Amino acid sequence: MCLSLHIPLSLSTTPMEETYHSNHHHDQTLPPPAPPPSQSPSAASAATASLDYDMMVILAAMLCALVCALGLNTMLHCVVRCTRRSISDPARWVASRRLDAGLTREDLAALPMTTYAAAKAAVMTAGGGCAICLADFEEGNEEKVRVLPRCGHGFHVGCVDRWLRAHSSCPTCRRRIGPLDIATAC
Repeated sequence: MCLSLHIPLSLSTTPMEETYHSNHHHDQTLPPPAPPPSQSPSAASAATASLDYDMMVILAAMLCALVCALGLNTMLHCVVRCTRRSISDPARWVASRRLDAGLTREDLAALPMTTYAAAKAAVMTAGGGCAICLADFEEGNEEKVRVLPRCGHGFHVGCVDRWLRAHSSCPTCRRRIGPLDIATAC
């Protein structure tokens, strides 16, 4: 017969230690720790909703940045293209700008001027009035009108002269009035 004697090393033991020693032998390993309590379904859905909102904000910011970058790229492309055009062919660039420039005082004086009553049949007007000031021509009044040579549109002299000093085209149809048109109109 074999006697085993168990001598405690400490004078006091806790109830937990006693339970552990009574249920387990010294050669076994400790049990794994209990898993942490799981989140409730409402907490999990709140975390997912927060993640979805954050993702939407990030995507919106990225989309705005993309649109701004494309706009800036397009603007820079236009500036570079216009600069190259004016540097590579300045005579053509200046000539195209001069075509849109207004007529000189001599050219304006060379354009025919008449009264509305005399030119009523020949004047093509939109609604019977001046397309610049939008006032109607008066039948009985001896209003001075200028009829443009290429298109036949008529306008008050003061209105169309102001327009033609800034532009070399008809205000209604945008047909260009060149030096040849002025020479044949006289």
